[in-house]
Amino acid sequence: MAHGIDMFKRTLLLLGAVGGGFLIATVWPDAPAALRARLAQGGFLTFGPVVAGSPALTPAATPKPEEPGLVRLTQDQVAKVGIRTEAVRGGRLARHLHVPGTIVPSANNTARIAVKTQGTVAELRKGLGDRVAKGEVVALLDSREIADAKGEYLAARLSAALQKTLYERDQSLWDKRISSEQQYLRSQASYEELKVKVDSARRKLTFLGLGPAEIEALPTLPAAQFERQEIRSPIAGRIVERRVDLGAAVGRDNLETELYSVVNLAQVWVDLAVSPGDLPLAREGQAVTVRTQATDESAEGRIIFIGPVLDQNTRAARVVAELPNPDERWRPGSFVSAEIAVSDKPVRTLVTSEAIQTIAGKPTVFVKVEGGFEARPVGIGRSDDGSVEVTTGLEPGDVVVVANSFILKAELGKAAAED
Repeated sequence: MAHGIDMFKRTLLLLGAVGGGFLIATVWPDAPAALRARLAQGGFLTFGPVVAGSPALTPAATPKPEEPGLVRLTQDQVAKVGIRTEAVRGGRLARHLHVPGTIVPSANNTARIAVKTQGTVAELRKGLGDRVAKGEVVALLDSREIADAKGEYLAARLSAALQKTLYERDQSLWDKRISSEQQYLRSQASYEELKVKVDSARRKLTFLGLGPAEIEALPTLPAAQFERQEIRSPIAGRIVERRVDLGAAVGRDNLETELYSVVNLAQVWVDLAVSPGDLPLAREGQAVTVRTQATDESAEGRIIFIGPVLDQNTRAARVVAELPNPDERWRPGSFVSAEIAVSDKPVRTLVTSEAIQTIAGKPTVFVKVEGGFEARPVGIGRSDDGSVEVTTGLEPGDVVVVANSFILKAELGKAAAED
């Protein structure tokens, strides 16, 4: 009889638990999930004494939720996907203007070796591509005009020397009052006139291309070599063009006057094609980085000239940059790309543009923290070709992802979608 009463009580308790669960689900929809789960399983009530901390009151263990904005990756995963980090530091923010250009010889280091008198080419000592030093003899010319000029100079020099002797004698006699003053003055006038003729003959030889040493050596020069003239290079460089052959007649009266062209490639120019809209950004003295796609070489130069007159067709001015070329690797005629440094300012916090990702409409960087990478919104300021100024959110020394940060953005989006 007692057993039957016991069973009846248990049945009533079970029905009360089921009804209570239904009532809680209907009237108290915001009841704790653990409570609702226990009621659904019919295990909220126990038969027998209830002890604090017993399994009947302890909810099932649940995994700890991830921190928002944190992506966890192992070191192997980081290495596999190529994520690279760098410490945030200060730097300089530079803007560049990208323009095409062409290497050309420097007009300051280009010379044409020409003759100034009529004659015949007697000897050519240099060939195409040969190097020459400044003042080196590159050719010999036979010229009647040069022979006449040398003879005229020597004659004037001898006459002046003789007249100087007569002038000094008449001066001595006049000082002793032996000869008349008139004789002394005539000798003086004749000597001054001959000095003028000597100077005129010397200037003529200089104009024809003779140097001071050659002129001084004329009194000892054999008469058979009077018609021979040495042609010298005015600059050091390389022969890039030879315009005459041996025995050719050269000089004035529609004859060829140029023998060689010499170029010194220790410095070259870069003709820059700057569009009219970008022309106000270019200034003389600005730094220019020149690169060639063929060899991926680069060099630094500076703008030395911006033409004051615009081209009537393109409405652009000529912009020229000078480029050091000590090893002559920049060849005239080559097409290059140039970067003109428009601005260069120091900033406190600088990151590469690849480090910036847009998440939820905000610029964000991934900062390396304990356990993974944290997506941290930042404020950005100025930027250049490859770097961005960070105004808020980062401090120098923070380690951020600078390569393949888009992978972390994708992982963060995947986690948000699963939640």
